[in-house]
Amino acid sequence: MSAPSAAERPLKDIDRDSLASEDSDATDEEGWEDVEPDDETQPVVGLFSDKVYPDVRSMLKESKDKHDFDLRKLQKELDLDFLDTIKLVNYIRSSVKKGNMTPDLSSKDKFQSEIYLKPVLEDDALLYSLDDIEDEEPGEAVGETQAERQVVELQEELERLQIQFSEYRLAVQKSLEEQLTKEDEKLPLTPAGRTSTKAEEVDSDYFTSYAYNGIHESMLKDTIRTDSYRDFVYENKHIFKDKVVLDVGCGTGILSMFCAKAGARKVISVDNSNIIDRAKEIVYENGFGDVITCIRGKIEEVTLPVEQVDIIISEWMGYGLLFEAMFDSVIYARDRYLAPGGLMAPSHATLRIAPLADPDLVQSHIGFWHDVYGFNMKSMLTGIYDEALVRTVPSSVIAAESQIFLTLPLHTITVEELSFLKEFELTLKEDVDALDGWAIWFDIFFMPSRDSTLPPNATPADLQKKGIVSFTTGPDGKETHWQQTILLIDHGKKHAAPLKKGQLIKGKVGYQKKDSNSRSLNITVEYDAGVGERGSQNWALQ
Repeated sequence: MSAPSAAERPLKDIDRDSLASEDSDATDEEGWEDVEPDDETQPVVGLFSDKVYPDVRSMLKESKDKHDFDLRKLQKELDLDFLDTIKLVNYIRSSVKKGNMTPDLSSKDKFQSEIYLKPVLEDDALLYSLDDIEDEEPGEAVGETQAERQVVELQEELERLQIQFSEYRLAVQKSLEEQLTKEDEKLPLTPAGRTSTKAEEVDSDYFTSYAYNGIHESMLKDTIRTDSYRDFVYENKHIFKDKVVLDVGCGTGILSMFCAKAGARKVISVDNSNIIDRAKEIVYENGFGDVITCIRGKIEEVTLPVEQVDIIISEWMGYGLLFEAMFDSVIYARDRYLAPGGLMAPSHATLRIAPLADPDLVQSHIGFWHDVYGFNMKSMLTGIYDEALVRTVPSSVIAAESQIFLTLPLHTITVEELSFLKEFELTLKEDVDALDGWAIWFDIFFMPSRDSTLPPNATPADLQKKGIVSFTTGPDGKETHWQQTILLIDHGKKHAAPLKKGQLIKGKVGYQKKDSNSRSLNITVEYDAGVGERGSQNWALQ
């Protein structure tokens, strides 16, 4: 499965297909380009009820009339900034959810806890609208000049929202990371009768993020992803007929139903999220209740109704392939339950790296802060190069043919092999003014036999010609919700040297979990492009 980021993807997007895609990707700030400019058409759930209002203004008006709650006035009285207002909304929603219809709003100290950065409602439209709650200007007719001005204002507003939500996401992630680094605190007993730790609490938040519709909608609408699984199953019905199949992280159960429809004798669908309740309903509504068994829990902790399975199918992939660490659970399931000679679907994955020459991306992400509406905000650049980005970049900015730096044979790879430092060599295919960064993506292959081998430097395009189901998440293919992982190089005060076509770049790329309990990744690249252009840098994918 893929991942959200903190505000955009619950820990998968936190993302994974998770708040990143609760907005197709809500995951990423790129998704804001698809937002309709007229926020008034966005339905909003009330602060003091479950009523859905056609827009934020009508909701705020009724909140003021019926509950004596004036958000604009309270913002001014308590001097609330954007993050304060985020906390206020989540504080009120949390209080109302507990039955308190008159939460104490006498001071912003009442809702300064970092826990109120976490949304109470999934895909809360009100949080997207906090920058657009001013009273409408009375009546002036909108002429051509005014309309043009409004277009500019809307563009500026979208830029502000993108920046503010980026800050919000980072603030949420920072809060979660701080919880993990503190000493374990005693929490209520787990079902096993022991006290849980903060790490387990955050892990629980990860699974909770998959209980919401948005992330599953994003994944299901990713036709490259979903069609590939469907095509492999339906084109190989002889493989699935009368077999026992395990679906790890089943979500809505779509892969399980593909297998059942293809003739599987029994399908066991496991998920540790509340989405399993919906999956059960979906399974029965589609007539597969006698074939598919849905089980709630972590694959490492549940007891399956069989000793072995013939096939394991799972969509476990996250940003940069290994974000979220879900593949660890798939490996556990393979080692514990897959029968000798059993099949993994997909069977192979490859990770690729390529140099990036994209001055427009650098300007929009880095240079932007030097002049924000006429103000210098360069202090915002602190740590900006430390974060890996999830973006879709055009193939035109890829300055060399990509190279595979890790091949994952799913039948044999171990968890230990998922932390690595691998060498690469790339040859520039064109002159570039500067080496701006690196693009990383992955390719997925569904080989029909456990004994099938993946050709060296395999590409989905080549194998598709041979009838092998496969897909790429790279810039040469159709966009997927995974997009590409972008690592911008921090040249510091040194001016980046121009590089010529044919220049050889040698280096190493490494993946490492942030810590043993984390679903985040640290990515390292060391490189030497000659002519004094060399470096080593770390990025966090979180």
